[in-house]
Amino acid sequence: MNEMDFSVRRPALSDINDTMYADVSRLEPGFQVSIVSEIKINDDLALRFLPGLNFGQRNLNFIKPDGESENEMKLESNYLDFPLLLKYKSKRINNYRPYLVTGFSLRYDMAARKDYDPATNEYILLKPFDYYWEFGFGVDFYLTYFKFSTELKLALGFRDVMVNEPALGFDEYVNAIDRLSSKIVMLSFHFE
Repeated sequence: MNEMDFSVRRPALSDINDTMYADVSRLEPGFQVSIVSEIKINDDLALRFLPGLNFGQRNLNFIKPDGESENEMKLESNYLDFPLLLKYKSKRINNYRPYLVTGFSLRYDMAARKDYDPATNEYILLKPFDYYWEFGFGVDFYLTYFKFSTELKLALGFRDVMVNEPALGFDEYVNAIDRLSSKIVMLSFHFE
């Protein structure tokens, strides 16, 4: 499961567009499916590669200065996900073992469009590639026939993912945002 979000940086006060500003209105749940591959470095350290697919949506709301909502855009993302993570495990206690995980990932958004579609009311385009730093924690549960893990991670995007070329006649939407950075919170269940 995941929830995708944006960090929205508004323009400086001298550059503010008087017509509206942007904010994320609400978070929508999504999901991901990954393959787990792991190289054991020693008893406490492992290198993990978890290629997969992430599906989610972010709702970007544009609000006029008087507080009235102007337009809500539903921006869908379907990521090809390539994380490379370092997993540090504590000592095993009976049949469970807590761990920390950190690393970097590359994501390609297959839903990112190259051109504006006049049939929709979406006037923001997203760049397809982004790089993320991921960190989190989890617990391995050792069962009779397999290992079950629960994991909670946060992924923070490095790039400005907004395309800065506005749709013809709709400059105010791109001008209401200085920078869009992606954030993803993920709750994962691994079966190994």
